[in-house]
Amino acid sequence: MKKDSERVAKAVTIARKAHEGQFRKTGEPYITHPLAVKKILEEWGMDEDTIIAGILHDTVEDTRLTLGDIKKEFGESVAFLVDGVTKLSTARNGMRDIDSYLPETKDNFLRLMIALGDDIRVLIIKLADRLHNLRTLSALPPDKQKKIAKETLEVFAPLADRLNMGLLRVELADLAFKYVDPRRYEELKTLIEKHNKSAAKSLKRIEEEISEALKKEKIHFELSGRVKSVYSLHKKLAKHNQNMGEIYDLTALRVIVDDITDCYLTLGIVHSLYKPMGGRIKDYIAMPKQNGYQSLHTTVITKDKHIVEFQIRTHEMHEYAERGLAASFYYNEQKLTENYKKGKIEHLPTNLLWITELQMTAAKLREGKKVDLKKLKLNLFADKIFVYTPKGDIIDLPKGSLPLDFAYRLHSEIGDHVVGVKINGKMSNLNKKLEQGDVVEILTSKNQTPKTSWLDRIITPHARTKLLRALRISSAYETEKAIPPLKKK
Repeated sequence: MKKDSERVAKAVTIARKAHEGQFRKTGEPYITHPLAVKKILEEWGMDEDTIIAGILHDTVEDTRLTLGDIKKEFGESVAFLVDGVTKLSTARNGMRDIDSYLPETKDNFLRLMIALGDDIRVLIIKLADRLHNLRTLSALPPDKQKKIAKETLEVFAPLADRLNMGLLRVELADLAFKYVDPRRYEELKTLIEKHNKSAAKSLKRIEEEISEALKKEKIHFELSGRVKSVYSLHKKLAKHNQNMGEIYDLTALRVIVDDITDCYLTLGIVHSLYKPMGGRIKDYIAMPKQNGYQSLHTTVITKDKHIVEFQIRTHEMHEYAERGLAASFYYNEQKLTENYKKGKIEHLPTNLLWITELQMTAAKLREGKKVDLKKLKLNLFADKIFVYTPKGDIIDLPKGSLPLDFAYRLHSEIGDHVVGVKINGKMSNLNKKLEQGDVVEILTSKNQTPKTSWLDRIITPHARTKLLRALRISSAYETEKAIPPLKKK
């Protein structure tokens, strides 16, 4: 175990004294929380100033310690970070309803993000704080559990994804989903465990075949299984009308190699051993995802008819896929820290330069200049909204979606028989655009049939495909009815 530096040890001593006599809802001394945040930030490889700010992040808000005290003991950078986390917490505490600041279309949420724009390390501390709070969420009353969990799914998990912090995104989403929809969480968790158990023997054989082939080609590699997260499966099933037959990546293997050339050589070896599925080969190395994620993905059918996804990447790509922005700090700590002290962040990875827009906007606000918040495009949520069924199931849809898009996402049988819709408990019409956090109840009748006019009341390709199919079937049925039966001779 790495020994704390003198500055970090001093911060722990000061925090321990400041929080003396305070307790968490779990009954533990309050100091256990900042120490847990410290451990998380250390695991992410963050710089010393960020770790110290993580230890002290609650002191200004909850104890007699002042920003002046922190600045005197640890310098301006640490004080600035603690101040940023304090302001973020204060702003959030003033928002009674989570939907009032979700997501980027609301001015108050944008102001929170702008506050973070001065130094993105504020956000990283907040993410570490949120992660530990979720890990201990069982101590809170059920209503607070659900509120915090919902906020996590809709704000903090997408933010982690935008920063390409894959491990964090998965843990945040799964921990939160467990409280948002506990029954569904347990169902999917059991399903994944059963699938992995039944596929274990086949997966071991595949690992042996791949290992032998890669060794023969003298490719240095690391091979491991990848377990699909519960919330990720939930979202995919929602996208595919709960059809498990459309989910091809429940069983997955990850191959990590030394360089990009070996990535493509490995892809060729995999395809020489197993039959690739058409349309399931994705080259995120040549065309990285928006958050900077790079990897080769392919889905294959093995000799014993198992479907397996392979992810192939270099060590650096893997590190970035797991830890994202935190990995950038780990590899470029000195440069990034110096740039922050100078008020610059242009040396962040290209895919994270959206942060500079936040910083520039924050600078304008400090100078008293007017800022049009509507022009600030963070694209954190990839133009998505999250709406709910009356049972609390979460459905993600593109912004601008209408009730029929929602109905067809649930099931084509529901979409085909829609007669009306209730939004947030009130009767509405099929032309009303759905908004973030809406609770949508679709009303159906067996006597209802799909109508051509509905094509103007949907925006998603999925709903359009289902509707057109239903219209063709309906048209063929009507045509058949119109043909007179043959007369017997």
